[in-house]
Amino acid sequence: MIPNVAPAPADSTAKPAAVPASGPGAVFSKVSAHRLFSSPGGVAGMIWLAALVVASLTAPWWLPFKTEDQDFTAVLSGPTAAHWLGADELGRDILSRIFASAAGTLGTSFITVLVGIGLGTILALAAAASVRAEGIISRSTEIMMSLPSTVIILAVIGAVGTNIPFIMAVLGVFMSAGVYRVILGQAKSLQSQLYVDAAKVDGVSTLGISLRHVLPGLTNTIVVQSALIFAVGMLIQAGLAFIGFGPPIPQPSWGGMIQGASQHVYDAPWLMVPTGAVLALTVLAANAIGNALGKAPNAAASHLPSAAARRQRARAVAAAGAVVGAAPVAAEGSDTAPATGRLSVRGLCAGVDGGTPLVTDVSFDVEQGTVLGLVGESGCGKTMTALSLLGLLPSGVSVTDGQILWNGKNLAAATERDLAGIRGREIALISQEPMRALDPMFTVGYQLTAAIRRLRKMGKAEARKEALSLLEKVGIVDAERILKTYPHQISGGMAQRVAIALALSGRPRLLVADEPTTALDVTVQAEILSLLRSLVKDTGMSVVIVTHDLGVVADICDNVAVMYAGQVVENGRTASILDNPRHPYTLALLAADPHANSAADMPERLATISGQVPQPKDWPAGCRFAARCQFAGSACAAPVPLLASGSEEGLVRCVKADELAVEGLEWLATEVPTHRVLKIVEKDLA
Repeated sequence: MIPNVAPAPADSTAKPAAVPASGPGAVFSKVSAHRLFSSPGGVAGMIWLAALVVASLTAPWWLPFKTEDQDFTAVLSGPTAAHWLGADELGRDILSRIFASAAGTLGTSFITVLVGIGLGTILALAAAASVRAEGIISRSTEIMMSLPSTVIILAVIGAVGTNIPFIMAVLGVFMSAGVYRVILGQAKSLQSQLYVDAAKVDGVSTLGISLRHVLPGLTNTIVVQSALIFAVGMLIQAGLAFIGFGPPIPQPSWGGMIQGASQHVYDAPWLMVPTGAVLALTVLAANAIGNALGKAPNAAASHLPSAAARRQRARAVAAAGAVVGAAPVAAEGSDTAPATGRLSVRGLCAGVDGGTPLVTDVSFDVEQGTVLGLVGESGCGKTMTALSLLGLLPSGVSVTDGQILWNGKNLAAATERDLAGIRGREIALISQEPMRALDPMFTVGYQLTAAIRRLRKMGKAEARKEALSLLEKVGIVDAERILKTYPHQISGGMAQRVAIALALSGRPRLLVADEPTTALDVTVQAEILSLLRSLVKDTGMSVVIVTHDLGVVADICDNVAVMYAGQVVENGRTASILDNPRHPYTLALLAADPHANSAADMPERLATISGQVPQPKDWPAGCRFAARCQFAGSACAAPVPLLASGSEEGLVRCVKADELAVEGLEWLATEVPTHRVLKIVEKDLA
């Protein structure tokens, strides 16, 4: 493992489920504002609705006519200098009537949103927190959804008259049942999260959990549903006015104006256009705002880029390939063929499109039948490098330079179609969490046989036999039973074995394993590592394994590449680097690992690395480890290339590597501040 590396928290008594001081509402407000103003449709929708509200509220000061003023010389006229949008059948100005009634229409529609979303959310939160409450509320909402809401609303109108705010509130009550059904599933999922359990352990009340931990996770759904209900409310309000149940005459309403225009659709078709266009644009504006606010954050984006991003990436990598040149493989006409199953990464750079680099100048080789370990602290770029090998970088991140040579072909310049033919068949991935590779909706057998049939073009019966063989190969004894189970019915270690079998279904020559043992207990970790060793030995495939654990590196890896802040700082043979590290970062990692010391040589206190890995935006121009290094000097301020380390075929990125090796310097443990030392006196031990 890599212990004692991360800095200690400022407050060791902080609760695991603590909410930032600014609160979830403030965080959501910032994120929502960013999403809204980064969307052209959302900005246009906000401008349109704001213009309608302002124009309606200030109508008495700027409208050219009052809503009841009549001009008998302009009856059923189209746009004129006096009447910009024309006049209706009574000579009343259409522009004045549209904007005068806008605020009332929008305001009463918002009542539907408040009642429907508010009541539906409250019911969903209550039901998610209590099984008994869920039963009662769910049955009540089912009864409510079975009632003829239109008939009941008409009955309410008959009882109380055309009281539009009250009618829209009744409509909101009926719509709350649908909102409840939409939100309930998500709320129950959030209630089962570990941070909610931590809040319960901390003594947070049920109401506090619902408001602080569940409600913020529902914001996207609430926003989208609000926009939808707002639009539906406007349309229903206009429909009621169209059939004569709108505001009393002569008070204008959009539905009433459309109803009046429908009487003259043949002799004055223009009358339908202004009010219909304003109503349609308002509905579209509400939906555009909901779409902008409801977009998931980029952190939740799919690993597979969009079609536009793929086209942009194809153009970028083609240009990069033209600059970098052909891969250094056999010359044209030569009899020498590129090595089969060989991976060579040269100068790989990846980063946010048009923004911050995340991985720079990464180079390493993986020969056939060997295992390479990528090791380092969290945030050093290991997973980003591994995902680059398969073209699975997150949306908005792409390879910006360098080469990924697989059997002589540059994958960094490959199209999405080319990569689709390589994934699974030649290069496969084992993720850190096996459940990411297993669909909970299908049995293990269905998923395995489907992958085998797709990748190997086998029949159903033959694919099932191969699935059984794969499960047995990965150490599953009762393979026949496991084929019939669902992913949630097996343990974590068993799920990881199934994920490995799924990765092997296409007979890949290279396996990329992203921390495959991190989420497993020690015994299962040893079994998975033993399995990977036997697979490499039996099949001759290569493995790139991402890990924090130096013990895993020593156990399974032939070569190791130590990464720090997006760079490879040292690579070479595993035995050479673990026995004779040349880079201070590698030296510090080994000094902080209790397993790297024998019982006789175990120091009184393990070494630590002060500070933390810098963010990509804070990377210095020189050595990126200098700020944390005990041996840093003025020479470290200049950029440091990856040079031969003098240790077999290894490379190191340090200007003092030779000096450290000659003098035999060691990474020293730092003193613990006095105020953080736990004082134990004899009476405490009695």
